[in-house]
Amino acid sequence: MHFFSSARCFLSTHYPRKHLALASYLSLALVLTLVFAPEESAHGARAISPIQVGPNALSRALAGASTSALLKDEIIGSDNSGRVESMWTSFEVQAGDNLSEIFGRVGLSTQDMYRILNSSDEAKVLDKLYPGYELSFHIPEPGKLAKLRVLKSPLEGYVFSRNEDGYGIDPILLSAEIVPVLKEGVISDSLFMAGQKAEIPAAALMEMADIFGGEIDFILDTREGDKFSIVYEEQYLNDEFIGNGEILAAQFTNQGEQFIAVRYTNESGETGYYNQDGESMQKAFLRTPLDVFRISSNFNLARKHPILNTIRAHRGTDYAAPRGTPVRATSDGTVTWAARSGSFGKLIVLQHGGSFETKYAHLNDYATGIKKGARVRQGQVIGYVGTTGGSTGPHLHYEFLVNGVHKDPRTIVEQLPQAIALSPLELPRFKAQTRELLERVHTPKADNRLLSMRSGDSAASQTR
Repeated sequence: MHFFSSARCFLSTHYPRKHLALASYLSLALVLTLVFAPEESAHGARAISPIQVGPNALSRALAGASTSALLKDEIIGSDNSGRVESMWTSFEVQAGDNLSEIFGRVGLSTQDMYRILNSSDEAKVLDKLYPGYELSFHIPEPGKLAKLRVLKSPLEGYVFSRNEDGYGIDPILLSAEIVPVLKEGVISDSLFMAGQKAEIPAAALMEMADIFGGEIDFILDTREGDKFSIVYEEQYLNDEFIGNGEILAAQFTNQGEQFIAVRYTNESGETGYYNQDGESMQKAFLRTPLDVFRISSNFNLARKHPILNTIRAHRGTDYAAPRGTPVRATSDGTVTWAARSGSFGKLIVLQHGGSFETKYAHLNDYATGIKKGARVRQGQVIGYVGTTGGSTGPHLHYEFLVNGVHKDPRTIVEQLPQAIALSPLELPRFKAQTRELLERVHTPKADNRLLSMRSGDSAASQTR
């Protein structure tokens, strides 16, 4: 009692009666609000209800029904009380994950995994999981897998469904809406920084550099004030952005000289990039085998060797770059060597048509599939910059040989045969199909708005 008397005295002294009454009213209002207010979802006023999905949901989605509900938020089954009986549990594959480990996370055994793997030839997609794949499990009862959905991308995948014989499989093949987008930029410091300011995806910027790689050295040739514009695809599924597609057209003004490239599929079904006159942008050889580098040592037949400290011919060009930087084949060819070779360290040698040969030395590692006898395409990643062999730091040593004689890689490109052009008979078709795209990059819009073209329009659809 003494405690309650003391508390009453304290409250009457420090808190007037009218303040206590107001606090009481506010407390009552708060209690009533919590009791009678409608329940909301965690993301706001939009409540989520269970969705009943029938056996033909996948076919309806592929025919044009709501695909996003099927692929992302599908919930299977609910009783009359609205209680969700089961749902999809999804995992995005990360580097280092394996299938057995992922099955274990959802309470499935190795035996369950092998039932799926042995169900069909399409199940081979699970043999090699890549980061970014999405695996979704529908397990109505503990340890019983009813369905497994494998998405290689938002547009492609498989659904494995349990049946009397094991598991059946249905493919997921969806088509994205393609929206061509026009962006432009001006170089004030570097191409990469200009692309960032223009909000151009890094992948599109690097692809543009590859397209013009036979004409422009983007490390040595670019200058402040150089301008560029690019038309590339954005992909949407059910009005949701899912990624970028191909470059449709690009224009680059380098030191006052304008270069233009447009994507075109010829009458034989081969797709490539051509200038406005129908000449292929794919030159016999790329100017450089790296996208990001600085030249640390030029071709010099009387160079002083940095390790041996003697005059020794430097029969190639050294490109300093961070360890792991991708190295690209400068032309189509065949791998004749992919192993260690003395002071070269890890070395790749490519034999190109005729009398041309290129060498790529001091590699940290080889790209997947690169071995003696393998065929490679121009621009394909064949290895990664390292410091193996006689090297003082991470760099690529690149050599170019003609009939077994070393040539300066930076100047020989200008002396080589150029790529072929479209035949005169095909030029009218080329000009008709690319006219609108060429007009877009010739006269870019300063506000970077979306183009009016859609995937069904002639210029966009014919150039993909």
